[in-house]
Amino acid sequence: MTDETMTIREMCDAFNVTPRTLRFYEAKELLFPRREGQKRLFTKSDRARLKLILRGKRFGFSLEEIRQLLNLYDRGDQQLTQLETTYEIAKDRLEELERQRDELTAAIDDLRDQMKWGERMISSLRQTPKAAE
Repeated sequence: MTDETMTIREMCDAFNVTPRTLRFYEAKELLFPRREGQKRLFTKSDRARLKLILRGKRFGFSLEEIRQLLNLYDRGDQQLTQLETTYEIAKDRLEELERQRDELTAAIDDLRDQMKWGERMISSLRQTPKAAE
């Protein structure tokens, strides 16, 4: 390995991903490693792209959204289009995540209330004298 390239194993170790994941991203045209025979060599650019791919996945972006955002990098406008588009998609995603969080919080609160009711019912049934046996 040089400072400029990494092997697939080195990429897997550095980013905690599997070789299958890297090959999948390559097949989806998200990564473009150099080929030397059977060996894949990942450049600094590939490493930066993988970091963005993994961040995008963590935030819930689809692979297609990520691919489109990555493809905006070379527009010649100092990444202005890429940044503006990413910002708009991120804003929408944040709203969706906050909505999901609110729904989850409401479900958790409802479940807690139901469990408290269940505890009271169990307690009262245990305290009720058994019918004549």
